Amino acid sequence: MSPSAQPDQPRPTSPGGTAGQKRRKTGDANPARPVDPALAEVKFLTVAEVASVMRVSKMTVYRMVHGGDLPAVRVGRSFRVPEKAVHDYLRAAFIEAG
Repeated sequence: MSPSAQPDQPRPTSPGGTAGQKRRKTGDANPARPVDPALAEVKFLTVAEVASVMRVSKMTVYRMVHGGDLPAVRVGRSFRVPEKAVHDYLRAAFIEAG
């Protein structure tokens, strides 16, 4: 066994957590900043939820977002689409058949 790997001693941990875990900030980034009432009422959908509503694949929704056809907000590594944007898109895409 190598001298650095001793089974009787625990692995070192970072302050406030265990080894290998990232610490997350708590609280609001700017608690004094007022919330816009219009934004408080916006309901966001995940890409999977949008795909379900539109009856298309998630890849199709990603293409629409990246192509600029459907507005979205990036949250971390994922996208959130305003529910109203989905309904507006569907209303605009609706066609009357013959």
